[in-house]
Amino acid sequence: MAPPLDARIKSGHDKRNQNNNQNLEELMERIGFIGLGAMGRPMARNLLRGTGAQMIVYDMNPDAVAALVAEGATAAGSIAEVAANADIIVTMLPDSPDVEAVVLGPGGLAESAGAEMLVMDMSTIDPSVTDLLSKALGERGHGFVDAPVGRTVTFAEQGKSLFMVGASSNDFGRVKPLLEAMGNTIHHCGAPGAGIRTKLVNNYIAIVMNQVNAEALALIQHFGLALQPTLDVVNGTTATNGHLVTNYPSKVLKGDLDPGFRVKLADKDLNLALDAARTADIPMFLGHAARECYGLARASGHAETDWTVLVDLACARAGLKPPRL
Repeated sequence: MAPPLDARIKSGHDKRNQNNNQNLEELMERIGFIGLGAMGRPMARNLLRGTGAQMIVYDMNPDAVAALVAEGATAAGSIAEVAANADIIVTMLPDSPDVEAVVLGPGGLAESAGAEMLVMDMSTIDPSVTDLLSKALGERGHGFVDAPVGRTVTFAEQGKSLFMVGASSNDFGRVKPLLEAMGNTIHHCGAPGAGIRTKLVNNYIAIVMNQVNAEALALIQHFGLALQPTLDVVNGTTATNGHLVTNYPSKVLKGDLDPGFRVKLADKDLNLALDAARTADIPMFLGHAARECYGLARASGHAETDWTVLVDLACARAGLKPPRL
């Protein structure tokens, strides 16, 4: 029979303190983490390593949970168990329905929360769902923070993520030590809901620019230009952007299409921005064109591929060799 949960938490906490050489001040609040996917797992690991806090984790993937348990976290058997044994609960989940179900659904966080519970959602979801969660938890006396993540999985693994935070001043102060353990750039964007809206603006630019760059690189191939000198020129003008400076050279241009940011997630985020714009009657002409390209990428079997694959797809449609450094 497994030992009681309190004993498991203490055991994991003692193990982590024995292995933690960073000598950081121990957090008094217990942390829960739900969602240990491509972004969530390195975030949780950095949080575990960077604080002295007790952490209880939950995910549908037992291997992801086991990896965190091996480093000193405690495994939860349910969402309710996380709620009952954590003060601040971080959620990092794929989409709006997942977050809403975890927080407000049967057996969710709201049903089992302690009096001082605060939920910090780091997912990229529909802002209307963020507003719903903030209102529902606030009516129950619980705190809510939206803190979506900027930058890629590689940055998350290095503890160099950027966070766009929507929170009251008090709640921002409460979660700031956690964010500092997971990243190196924190922007308090305003009240709850401001973080996710900032993220959609940021991702709209990045996702549309990804397609613009793909077409430009196909043109480079058509002209027969040497890739590196051409990129040196572009990166020395206002045409430069993060894809060309950091993202492409570390991914598609070296032939690495293992997913850092998947095509299907870029497509999802783009649609969130377009839906919000449609509601406000804001025309987004380039966004709709880019959505067609991401749809074609998904239809051609690249939903799980790194989003920089758009470069190779643009070249393939033109019968050109894909660019490589």
